[in-house]
Amino acid sequence: MRAPTRVLLSAYDYLVLYLGLAWLGLLCLAWTPIAWLLWALLPERRGLALGRYVSMAGFRLYLASLSASRRCSFDLSALDVLRGEPALILAPNHPSLLDAVMIISRMPNVTCVLKAELMNNVFLGGGARLARYIRNEPVRCMIRAAIVDLCGGSHLLLFPEGTRSTAGALRPLKGSVGVIAHQSQVPVQTILIETDSPYLSKGWPLFRKPSMPIHYRVRLGRRFEPPQHVRQFMTELGHYFAQEMIERAG
Repeated sequence: MRAPTRVLLSAYDYLVLYLGLAWLGLLCLAWTPIAWLLWALLPERRGLALGRYVSMAGFRLYLASLSASRRCSFDLSALDVLRGEPALILAPNHPSLLDAVMIISRMPNVTCVLKAELMNNVFLGGGARLARYIRNEPVRCMIRAAIVDLCGGSHLLLFPEGTRSTAGALRPLKGSVGVIAHQSQVPVQTILIETDSPYLSKGWPLFRKPSMPIHYRVRLGRRFEPPQHVRQFMTELGHYFAQEMIERAG
């Protein structure tokens, strides 16, 4: 590739990166005051359904915009078979900040376990409250709220690692996914998120440009039946994710 072409392509990549981040922020900010108002006015079930649908539609629009740039691609079609299924715990690996965005963009009735500070975030707080997403602290309250939501037929998005991984390295899994599956007697559907870039992994600066194009692919992994023994289940789940990562790296 000639030098002028490389310069132009690099400039375009920066444009895609920064305009993409600005576009996501604008979408979230535009929805936030409306979501706060609807949260106060609508009955819980109606607000929940509307909030989750708008989150799905908004994130789908954002990802479609990135795809249109030809510098990012998202193969998320594997998730579509889950949409009509009864209550499930969705347990993905967590390589980047975009993971929840990708999954929510395909699922109209999913509740997400969020870090507590995000529930008060100016960009995400209003929409998260309207959709009745669940804060991750205190843990007992999170588990109780997750079980109630699953009993209502929702899909629960819960990252077993608890936070993003670093450059593809799997973090130790949190036991909450096993506890919730055991107490609710709901299956755990693993989701495998594959990418060829460390972009927005743990420790990646938000405004640092990665090598582009970036490709994301989501596929369905093994589905675990509701466990009877939480520790045994968590060990098995950890081994499963570790083996998948080894096979992917190979």
